[in-house]
Amino acid sequence: MVSKTFGGAVHGVNATTITVEVNVTQGQHFHMSGLPDNAVKESAHRVESAMKTAGFFMPRNKVVVNLAPADIRKEGSAYDLPLALTILKASGQIEAELLEQYIIMGELALDGALRPIKGVLPIAIQARKEGFKGFILPKSNASEAAIVNNLDIIGIETLGEAIEFISGRLAIEPLTVDTRDMFMSQLNSYDSDFRDVQGQENIKRALEIAAAGGHNVIMIGPPGAGKTMLAKRLPSILPPLTLNEALETTKIHSVAGRLGAHASLLTTRPFRSPHHTISDIALVGGGGNPQPGEISLSHNGVLFLDELPEFKRSVLEVMRQPMEERRVTISRAKISIDYPANFMLVASMNPCPCGYYNHPEKECVCGPGIVQRYLSKVSGPLLDRIDLHVEVVPVSFDEMTGKRKSETSDEIRARVVKARETQSLRFKDQKEVYCNAMMPSNMVKDICWINEAGKVLLKTAMERLGLSARAYDRILKVSRTIADLAGTPEIKIEHLAEAIQYRSLDRDGWAG
Repeated sequence: MVSKTFGGAVHGVNATTITVEVNVTQGQHFHMSGLPDNAVKESAHRVESAMKTAGFFMPRNKVVVNLAPADIRKEGSAYDLPLALTILKASGQIEAELLEQYIIMGELALDGALRPIKGVLPIAIQARKEGFKGFILPKSNASEAAIVNNLDIIGIETLGEAIEFISGRLAIEPLTVDTRDMFMSQLNSYDSDFRDVQGQENIKRALEIAAAGGHNVIMIGPPGAGKTMLAKRLPSILPPLTLNEALETTKIHSVAGRLGAHASLLTTRPFRSPHHTISDIALVGGGGNPQPGEISLSHNGVLFLDELPEFKRSVLEVMRQPMEERRVTISRAKISIDYPANFMLVASMNPCPCGYYNHPEKECVCGPGIVQRYLSKVSGPLLDRIDLHVEVVPVSFDEMTGKRKSETSDEIRARVVKARETQSLRFKDQKEVYCNAMMPSNMVKDICWINEAGKVLLKTAMERLGLSARAYDRILKVSRTIADLAGTPEIKIEHLAEAIQYRSLDRDGWAG
């Protein structure tokens, strides 16, 4: 007897519906086709044990399983539940008229309990798109899938419970979530706030500019100056996520299995801070079974690289193309996957190995040429892609103990949002451009127009600092953002001067 149900396979951040077909006939052995990986092939043992716990048995006849389309590779243990239910129906042990109306996924423990799986959100979105009645899945994943409306989300805990439901003997109320209400209630719920930062007004100003225009930033300063503390607070002044951005970000974290049990919609911008021992594959994504890397997990948020020169050079160089294109393509012999990677890069570094080069009070003990070799670990092309270079100096005792109140993240965010609204109007007719940092070069000349005095100032700066054409474009983009924060339609000379001074690493004096 032939029976079938449906599951899903995730490729990139999208899902494909998989038909699980089972034929139980005369003969012996268990056969599986349809490009299953080892985790799928081993499901026979988990399924058999779970069936016995639920009071059923694995047929001793010939069992043929096909996972269609047969040319798409099936990976992971999430096919256990649809396989168990389909085998039980094909062998006549259960009546399951509802089997073909649902997408079914879940990993079975040996005692029949269901364990959480990855990639639930893309599968749920695809199920609704294809008109399925609902999605049967582990209860711990139900909150994540319930983000998708117009789809019955049936969370179950055991194989026995799934059999009872699919046979019509047990009624389970579908889980419903008011996505917009949940999204709005948890929006901007950050643990860190700029009100906690004493002093560092120039650094706060630079981070405000970076947030307003979506610019990359690097902070250079001695240990203990507050670089990491400031970077962690940057997401709190970025514009709130839109619902579409939240769904897109949640999909990536769902595919990577980073949401955790009972998690649902991400409502705050991600902040990822990988250790400097990370590999290039872990950073940009890939592997035998391609997974999103840190740059994709920080999509619509912040990627913070602490102690930038300590990262392997090959790791930093693979970021250059994704930083420009805002996505990363993982290519293999039989498949090519695109992951979004629209992130803000925030990096920090000491100015030298001892940490005190250019320090106002402490003396640097590094020998001749050591500072140059240390800085040269970060390539010129990568620094060119970082718009703001900011020097961080230690906070004085008076500033730390002063009673002056710092601005809150909400106050700074209000100015950032206003500047972003100006940019949204400016780029309303442009596809995939919504902030100044994303402007292509052919738009810079028209949108970032400067007067003759500004041209003279910029020419002088380029000649003295030896700036590249890419750095020229980035200075204009930053000056446009500063003008947007000031609420002026034209770029004034003071806006341009402030943008130029954010090119610290291009100056003489950082050469060692």
